[in-house]
Amino acid sequence: MTTQRLPFPVPDERAHHFVDSYADMHDLVEDLVVPDCAPEAAATVLHTARELLRQSYYCYEFSTVAVMHSLIAVEIVLRDRIPDAGKKPLHGLIKQGADAGILTARQAEYLDYGRRIRNGMAHGRTTHAVMPPAMAVPMVTTSFAIVSELCAAVL
Repeated sequence: MTTQRLPFPVPDERAHHFVDSYADMHDLVEDLVVPDCAPEAAATVLHTARELLRQSYYCYEFSTVAVMHSLIAVEIVLRDRIPDAGKKPLHGLIKQGADAGILTARQAEYLDYGRRIRNGMAHGRTTHAVMPPAMAVPMVTTSFAIVSELCAAVL
């Protein structure tokens, strides 16, 4: 068996369109603070989403994965907040959350947009999606905010 020795990470050439150095990536994500009230599963997913954004300096496509991952955290919290959520698909959770006033119309719109992107990738309809970090950061920030608001409403 032959082993492949991977090179040390080098900045993705596209990274320089939005930051000058890896250190600047910290500034992009410093406001993404995982809320203390988040369930452990959601908190872990949010931590991962934040780190994926930082590492998109080396692998540009990680910013898209960060958005998809942040939606998982929102889904976890919605399942926790919505009575009888069971195994409803995310679409059903979003609708029920909006109908019950757990989600604002704007939040439901954002989540449905993200759900469609996620589904396109998960089902092979979108195989080349690359979301620039400048576009991904606000989307991940919105997921962090929704999780924070949903968790705080329970307290």
